[in-house]
Amino acid sequence: MLTAAQIQEYNEVGAIVVPDVLTPAEVARLSAVTDGFVERARGLTGHTDIYDLEDSHSPEHPRVRRIKKASDQDPAYGALIRHPKILAVLRDLWGPDIRFDSAKLNMKCAGFGAPVEWHQDWAFYPHTNDDLAAVGVMFDDMAIENGPLMIIPGSHRGPIYDHHVNGVFVGAMDPGNRDVDYSKAIPLLGKAGSITVHHGRAVHGSAPNVSDRDRRLLLFQFRTADAWPLLGFAGGIEKFNSLMAAGETREPRLEHLPVRLPLPPAVKQGSLYENQKGMKSRFFAIPEAARTPEMAK
Repeated sequence: MLTAAQIQEYNEVGAIVVPDVLTPAEVARLSAVTDGFVERARGLTGHTDIYDLEDSHSPEHPRVRRIKKASDQDPAYGALIRHPKILAVLRDLWGPDIRFDSAKLNMKCAGFGAPVEWHQDWAFYPHTNDDLAAVGVMFDDMAIENGPLMIIPGSHRGPIYDHHVNGVFVGAMDPGNRDVDYSKAIPLLGKAGSITVHHGRAVHGSAPNVSDRDRRLLLFQFRTADAWPLLGFAGGIEKFNSLMAAGETREPRLEHLPVRLPLPPAVKQGSLYENQKGMKSRFFAIPEAARTPEMAK
């Protein structure tokens, strides 16, 4: 699936976009399933085990920002865990033995889709090695105006930054710390049916959707079979082994890597969006025209 140049780009930048992984028919099916979930959110007054709702949601005007544990919610989502082209991409990066972790559908509806503040996935779930990546499946064309995923190139080779406020995990980096040069961020753009792959240690985030088009990205977390979670196994070792997507389970491979634990846990639980409400300052709350060079560095 991948060329040598794409593999080099992933290793150097920490992310790639792979076009034409899903067919138009597959995208249409996934979009229809998603439309059904949004319609069934009508009448809800708060978050549930399935839905994370926009702050502007109302029972009359449903606004969904995330479908939680998406692979468990509908077979159309779950089938993508073992989609042959997605697994082919991961095999090119890692080899044959691949384990699934979790999935969520992040949705930015036209005109009001919520941002995601800068963070590293590794801060949420450190493992014995860092062969971890998120695969994002585009249901819509991703352009700069509808809040695409953005990455800080090369940040997957750097430190793990503080994602705490007053000693409590909030799942985001304080922009005032100037940990990275945010002005160097690159957007991961593509057509519906493309996928993104970003490294688990890469600093990434996304701005609000200010366009008149939706932006829906189904995110799957994958890891090599020899990457074992440092925080233990939700559901036990049997559940962990059942998550194999390709190849065979492996003994843990331990590498010398920077680690911060997401403890004490975020005060607001339920989703990344809720975790990040513990922040004192936000990058994407600052109008772009008002961001100073010092803030970008």
